[in-house]
Amino acid sequence: MHDKISPIIHSVSPVSSKSIWKIEDLVEYTTIKKGEPITTVGQRNNLEYFMIEGICKSFLNTPEGENVTISFFMSNSIISPSTTRNQKGKSVINIQALTDVEIAAFNATEFEKLMIEDLEIRDFGNSVLRIELMAKVQKEIALASLKGKDRLLLLRKNYPNIENLVPHSDIASYLGITTISLSRLRTQS
Repeated sequence: MHDKISPIIHSVSPVSSKSIWKIEDLVEYTTIKKGEPITTVGQRNNLEYFMIEGICKSFLNTPEGENVTISFFMSNSIISPSTTRNQKGKSVINIQALTDVEIAAFNATEFEKLMIEDLEIRDFGNSVLRIELMAKVQKEIALASLKGKDRLLLLRKNYPNIENLVPHSDIASYLGITTISLSRLRTQS
């Protein structure tokens, strides 16, 4: 199983096998079926997640009951860290499997202990937080300053082939446009 999380960790920062084994000791692998939740707003969640295989999204519901997609997580990536998606121990966002997914889940408190005792793991954890922050800032800037077509091009760059893998309603929501506008943009590019 070491081979499943090692490439994900190394994509963020260099970490020795010894330190990776410490993380691996915490990990439990789980399969989640398409459509099932990984986290739900208001529920307790003290886990960190590596996305081994599949696609999921983070989202919120508007007061009108519409889903607003915040992020996508593809195979071999890291789902938003616990500290960025929880408040007072409870989830502030929903995360749902858009395909069948395999995740590696582990206790966030135990991981924080590893960060204190292992400099490589601390650097890895801090890098994950930095990457998460940069992705959020990039999306905010794109929503505020780019036209729909340019946001679609950025989505394609950040999430290759996603248009063929997930519902277009989720993509349109992520881009801040309607599904009709997305359809028009797709035919233009």
